[in-house]
Parts: sequence; C-alpha cells; structure tokens
Amino acid sequence: MDLHLSGKRVLVTGSYRGTGQAIAKLFADEGAHVLVHGLDAGTAEPVAKEICAAGGKADPVTGDIRSDDGAAQLASEVVALGPVDILINNYGTADRASWTSADSDAWHEAYDVNVLSAVRMVRHFMEPMKKAGWGRIIQLGTIGSTTPAARMPHYYASKGALHTLTVSLAKELAGTGVTSNIVSPGLIKTKEVEAWFMTLAKKNDWGESWDEIEAKAMEEVTGGLTGRIARTEEVAALVAFVASPLADSITSTNFRIDGGSTAIVS
Repeated sequence: MDLHLSGKRVLVTGSYRGTGQAIAKLFADEGAHVLVHGLDAGTAEPVAKEICAAGGKADPVTGDIRSDDGAAQLASEVVALGPVDILINNYGTADRASWTSADSDAWHEAYDVNVLSAVRMVRHFMEPMKKAGWGRIIQLGTIGSTTPAARMPHYYASKGALHTLTVSLAKELAGTGVTSNIVSPGLIKTKEVEAWFMTLAKKNDWGESWDEIEAKAMEEVTGGLTGRIARTEEVAALVAFVASPLADSITSTNFRIDGGSTAIVS
C-alpha cells in the first residue's frame, strides 16, 4: 500500500534508538525525509547515516527537549532544514519507582520528560502546520494510560496526561487540516523487554527458544490474545498509517497495539 508519504518531512523525537529508530527508518522507506533526533550531540548521526546509506533521506538534529532552551535549540535546527509536515512525539522514559519510593522530584521529572517535552514540540511546530493547511501530530503513549499498573504510578499518570493532551489538541486544531492522535503500545520487543523475558525464563524454566519464552511470558505475566508482543516495526507501521494522508478523517483517537492484553484486563 502506498501511504503517500513521499516527500513529507518528519521529525521523530528520540529516534536515535529503540522504537523511535524503527519509526524513523520506516518513514524513510516510505520516501519521507526524516529528521532523526537525539538529546545529545552525536547521538542521532549513526541512525541518519544508516538511513542515507540505505537510499533514504535523513538529517540528524539535536536538542534536549526536557528543557525550554533545549527544545528551542532543536526547533532552530529543524526550521533551518525546512518545514515539518509530521511531528512524532516518541521521546519518553520510565523508571521502576513505586508509590513508596517515587518522591516529588520523580513525579516532576516524569511530567517534564513525558508531557512537557511533547508540549514544547507542539508549540514550536503547530502553527506552521496550521498555516500550511495540513499536518500530523502523533504522541507515543502506552496502554497503561488507561489501564495502569500499581507500579510506576508517576510514569502512567504522565502518559495518561498525554492521552488527554491529544484530545484537547485535536479540538484546538479542528478544521485546520492538522490532526492529533496517540498510539499506545503494550509491551514491545525491545532489548530491555527481551532481557527481562530471558531472566524470567531462567528463573521459571520456560525453555530456551524465544517463541517458547515469549508465549509463556504472555501467559504468566502480561496476558494477551495473540501470544506475542508487538515488534517495533509493527508499531512503526501503525504510526506511519496514522500519519499518512489516508488517515485524514482520523483525529483525537487512541490506537492501542497490545496483542489484546487490554481486553483481558478490562
């Protein structure tokens, strides 16, 4: 399917690694010009070079979007390269603190990283999109924004704020040609999750092959209807569709990609 993304300019925050990197690469494969973002100088260059070596178009950009100054630095670099059609607010972090161990600083940091970093980007790029009459703003959330666990309450609360932010922004952008949506994955097969599953497998004798371990982990720990967790490429494919002109009539929507685990919880 042609997603009609050729020639679109896409900024993917936090795309120097993980799911953001997969999103950046898929957009490049679809013919978009990708701005690969890293918080620190030099972190985005390897991914941008890899995309270009594969025949895609990419430029590295830098800015610590956890602060107003860092966000302004990033916006300045991006604007110098040209207008942005699509903003993917992928950057975010989580820590394992609990209700008893997460202090006020941890709560403040969760909101600064997971909410305000996205707000800063929206403020910089929303108006030019409105003037152009077309644009996409997509947040990367989590299924925990609507079905949170007891652990990491500050993380889930901040991601929940992203959900409401998305709806409010969609109303702000009504009739402009710019849409606002959120993609909410469950567990994704990242290096961190794979390592966690392998640790559980050794403790519980779940087998040695990834297929065995993944199926057992889904059954015993995470739940789900598909017996597997999402791959980064699958999350990227959903983001690309929502960002495409084929999704002109979709806004203020929360897209869950979780293997059906939310259905079991609810």
